[in-house]
Amino acid sequence: MNTPDDVKYLATHQWGRLEADGTVTVGITDYAQQQLGDVVFVDLPAVGSELAQAGEAGVIESVITASDLFAPVSGRVIKLNPALEETPEIVNDSPYDKGWLFRVQPDDAAADMDNLLDAEGYQQAVELD
Repeated sequence: MNTPDDVKYLATHQWGRLEADGTVTVGITDYAQQQLGDVVFVDLPAVGSELAQAGEAGVIESVITASDLFAPVSGRVIKLNPALEETPEIVNDSPYDKGWLFRVQPDDAAADMDNLLDAEGYQQAVELD
């Protein structure tokens, strides 16, 4: 299981990466994409939507199941990954890079990121899952 140190995690298998411009990029973890199987559709929040930390942020569907997505930080959605419309399976191929889901302008990035799990904490949560 790939668990990069440069992102923070929700126990619900989403990640957030604080970018240099203060935005947060959001995706699902490598563990989540393995559990889902082949991703076939992603229903994301609209640009401009306000999200609450750990609140619902969409749905990801695979050939096996559908799963809710949750926001790792509170804030306004500013961008969606356009590649997901045509090739949602990039979430499986590259969950931390090309397969990101959306970007958020956080309300309080520092506080929200402090509430998330680090790589080690996430790995421990997965072992208990």
